[in-house]
Amino acid sequence: MRNFNEAIAYAQAHEVPWPRDPAADPAHWGVHQADPPPFNRLRGPVHERGGVAGVIDIRGEEVAAWGDPHRADLTFSVAKTYLALLAGIAHARGLLRPDERLSERLPGIGFDSPHNRAITWEHLLTQTSEWEGVCFGIPDQVDRYRQVAHDPKPVSGKKGDKRPLHEPGTYWEYNDVRINQLSLALLHLFRRPLPEIFMESVLTPLGGSANFRWEGYDDAWVEIDGRRMQSVPGGSHWGAGVSISARDQARIAQMLLAGGSHAGHRIVPADWVRRMQQPCAIAPFYGRLAWLNRDGRLFAGATRSSWFMIGAGGNYVWIDAENEMVCVVRWLDPAHSDAFVTRVMKALA
Repeated sequence: MRNFNEAIAYAQAHEVPWPRDPAADPAHWGVHQADPPPFNRLRGPVHERGGVAGVIDIRGEEVAAWGDPHRADLTFSVAKTYLALLAGIAHARGLLRPDERLSERLPGIGFDSPHNRAITWEHLLTQTSEWEGVCFGIPDQVDRYRQVAHDPKPVSGKKGDKRPLHEPGTYWEYNDVRINQLSLALLHLFRRPLPEIFMESVLTPLGGSANFRWEGYDDAWVEIDGRRMQSVPGGSHWGAGVSISARDQARIAQMLLAGGSHAGHRIVPADWVRRMQQPCAIAPFYGRLAWLNRDGRLFAGATRSSWFMIGAGGNYVWIDAENEMVCVVRWLDPAHSDAFVTRVMKALA
C-alpha cells in the first residue's frame, strides 16, 4: 500500500496565506485587487473557505483523503475546464463545431465586429481568441497583459493597459473576461442555465453531491426564450463561480481519466477528452482550458502526460494516466505546489 502521509503533511503545513474569511482581510483574498479601478472589486457572492483538503484516487479507488473533502469551496479557474466539458457536450449534441465562427452561429451577442467576426469556438477554448469588448460591464482590456504563474511569456506590459490586439488564433493570453464571454455564448447555445446542464449531464451521473453551486455576478442576467437566466463565470476572479467539494472534483477528474465515461455511461465524447489534452499550436503548455505538462515545465516532478485544472488560491486537480491517478488538493500555497507534486510522485514510485 502506497503511503502518501509525507505529501499530505507537507500540504497541510503549507496552506495558502489567504484569510479563510474573505471579509476578514479583503486586501489579501482573491485576485481582483490587481485590476485597475473601478474593476478591482467583487461582482458576485463569495464565502468562507475551509483549510487544506484533498483526495487521491488510484484506479478509481480512493487511497487517501485529508482535511474536509466533502466541503464545497470556491475553486476559481478550475471552472474553466468545466466550460470545456460543457462545450464537449454541446459538440456531442450537434450544437457546435470547434472551427465554427460564433458570429455565424450566435449573431448579436458580441461577435459581430470586424475583429471579433473571425473568432471560433476553438479560439475561445484555447484562450487565443483576442476577443474585444465588454462582458457584463467588464472590458476585456482589464485582463490584457495578464500574467499567471504558469505562463512562460515574460511580462511585457502593465495589466489593464491597452495592449495592441492580434488576429484571433495568433496570440495566447489568459483573460477571464473572454472566458466569461465564452460562458455567455454557451448559455445562448444551450438556451438553458449552464449549472442545470452541468448538474444533469456531468455531476449527477457521477454521483456528485447536492452542495455543488455555480453562481454568477449580481448583474449577469439575460433573457432567452422568455426566461430570465444568469450567466456564470469561468472562475471567481470577480466573485461568484463554482463551489464544489474535493471529492466531486475527483469524480470529474476520474471521468476524464476514463476517457469521458463513467460506469458505462458516456458523459463527454472520448475524442473531445483527447483533444483537451492536445497542445495548442502557439501555447504548447495549454490544451482546451486545461494545463499540460508535455515539457515538464509546469511540474518537473510529474509525468509528462499529466494534465491539470488549476485555480487561484492553490486549487489543483491533477490527472496522471501513467499512474492511473487522480489527485485533488485545495488551498495549497502555490509556491509549494511543485514540492507537493514531487512528494506524491515519490509515494507512487
